[in-house]
Amino acid sequence: MWELVKAGGWPMLPLLLLGVLALAIVLERFWSLRRNEVLPPGLGQEVRNWAARGKLDASHIESLRANSPLGALLAAALEARNRPRDQIRERIEDTGRHLVHRMGRFLNALGTIASAGPLLGLLGTVVGMIQMFMGILDHGVGDVNQLAGGIGKALVCTATGMIVAIPALMFHRHFRSRIDGYVIEMEQEASALLDSLDGRAAVLATNAAPVAARPAATAKA
Repeated sequence: MWELVKAGGWPMLPLLLLGVLALAIVLERFWSLRRNEVLPPGLGQEVRNWAARGKLDASHIESLRANSPLGALLAAALEARNRPRDQIRERIEDTGRHLVHRMGRFLNALGTIASAGPLLGLLGTVVGMIQMFMGILDHGVGDVNQLAGGIGKALVCTATGMIVAIPALMFHRHFRSRIDGYVIEMEQEASALLDSLDGRAAVLATNAAPVAARPAATAKA
């Protein structure tokens, strides 16, 4: 293994560093984008029950915001609950954009590794081929077997670049797809909470109407 690294020359060092960095990003994203971490089970229903019972004090909302990305989205909706529905939805969309950016952390770096790996590997191969042909120019072809071995060593960088880039690209697409799925489910939970808030507002308005009518009936009597 070490012989292959030495055969690839100096471009192998950045390629190996990119491989280690890609592995670290993949492990970190797998840990951070766990489903229970982003969409805790039962949280949406629990928040709707809060709204139905009127337990919407500041401490509940702050604890909800710190709970998870879904909790932060629902907390944003609860903070704007007394505004018109379109303004609440705008607040949710604004918060959602920040959450998507946070969930996509390091994915641009992973995509860059997937793009740069083959190019860096190709650069290493080109450098190795140039050195080999410069040697031929100075000393002649010599042994054909040595020439074939030199070409094989030069191609080590290209192979290493692909080995680094292919998994990085696959995991980049996988995490993007996972985030898109989470966003759809978060939007559904936010819409359900909005419907719950609208229903509670309608109930309060219905209960307030008879109370407002009583003084008028008493004055008439």
